[in-house]
Amino acid sequence: MPPVALEPDRMDADPRSLAVTVCTRDGRPARAPGLGRWLAATAPSRARGTVTVVLTGDTAMRRLNREWRGVDHATDVLSFPADDDGPRVRGQVRHLGDIVIATGVARRQAVAARHAYGTELKVLALHGLLHLLGYDHETDTGQMRRAEARLRRKGGLTSGLIERETRA
Repeated sequence: MPPVALEPDRMDADPRSLAVTVCTRDGRPARAPGLGRWLAATAPSRARGTVTVVLTGDTAMRRLNREWRGVDHATDVLSFPADDDGPRVRGQVRHLGDIVIATGVARRQAVAARHAYGTELKVLALHGLLHLLGYDHETDTGQMRRAEARLRRKGGLTSGLIERETRA
């Protein structure tokens, strides 16, 4: 797991639902009104446990992308699944992982897509969550694209990240 995200202190969370913490790189609450609630409500039913969404600057994202993927530029979203090696205690809240979003990239993509910054954060958070759940649009045969399309409609989004990248 990268050193930017903090596992949320959500041991009181319901293990049958998704609890989302949205914070800055240093763990402070981030200015993203409603993002956590929206992601929890839009997530597939099998998404249970906790997720941290970290909003960070483009420089920090470039460093993470270079370190973890070997790509030397700021990307829009990275997902870091939690280590899941240990035994699970019934009723224990599971941390699914961390989603890191580059705020500068998100703002530029929002302008290009002609929608609000908050909408772009939703597009990126949903995409990141699907990666945490094991989807991979680079290697699957359309499963992630179909899941993203279904969930974005459920969440009221007009387009998704994979769909947008496919058109480009």
